Amino acid sequence: MEEIVKINSVAQYNAMRGVTTKHPLITVIDLSKANLMPAGSFNFGLYAVGLKELNLGQLRYGRSHYDYQEGSLIFVAPGQVLGVQPGVDPFAPKGWALLFHPDLINGTPLGKHMHDYSFFSYDVNEALHLSDKEKSIVIDCFSKIEYELNQNIDKHSKTLIASNIELLLNYCLRFYDRQFITRDHTNKGILERFEYLLNDYFASDQPQNEGLPSVAYCAENLHLSPNYFGDLVKKETGRSAQEYIQSKVIDVAKQRVFDMNRSVSEIAYELGFKYPQHFTRLFKQKTGVTPNDYRMTN
Repeated sequence: MEEIVKINSVAQYNAMRGVTTKHPLITVIDLSKANLMPAGSFNFGLYAVGLKELNLGQLRYGRSHYDYQEGSLIFVAPGQVLGVQPGVDPFAPKGWALLFHPDLINGTPLGKHMHDYSFFSYDVNEALHLSDKEKSIVIDCFSKIEYELNQNIDKHSKTLIASNIELLLNYCLRFYDRQFITRDHTNKGILERFEYLLNDYFASDQPQNEGLPSVAYCAENLHLSPNYFGDLVKKETGRSAQEYIQSKVIDVAKQRVFDMNRSVSEIAYELGFKYPQHFTRLFKQKTGVTPNDYRMTN
């Protein structure tokens, strides 16, 4: 089995790339001036943002390989594993890489809402593809952080560095919103497949055997990461993926409660609920009445 190399510190990563460590918790690297990463699998203990400017290879993520387009941003969260192919670097040969330790943002406004940047959990094939103007803004953010690293560390350094990272990530939120919009046709196709997936699920024996479909189950069957899938559904429908699934459950339930040969409890089990009272609670929450009341009044 291939050994997974743990990258625990900025200094360890810098040594691998052959660059000087200017700050123990953060580094900004001009990749044209750095060594290639060796082939292998790496478990990052750091946050990483990589701007790849040339399409000269592939990056492996899990069992899949993904081509990179010019001007792509990828995001890595602590604990994620990336595999690097021989002679191919996810953050090279031209571009920028920003890596920082979670300790850097502890106690800062960014640290309190880092979880809002859900794209750190996107798969590599869900990378952010930038326009030339957007790429210029991203590089400017990298440059501002690099400027701070070239100054003497003082009481303002942490705040300024964290603020500039936050600025970069907020721009990335905006750019991802743009990407969701410009890929509207593709997104509509995903929503259609989502609907078909749910229809097929409830037309089968899966609910009785496996329970209610989860967001993770749907994302996996649509070949998307759960966070990307959830963000896409939210952008397109205004509802979370979980709310969309619950709405489908209630639509199916409304049809089935009219079968007088089956009790509400039987219908609940058929839909994948472990406990009928959970079904009744959700049904009333969504419709304002219990399943029995809905059956009788209609």
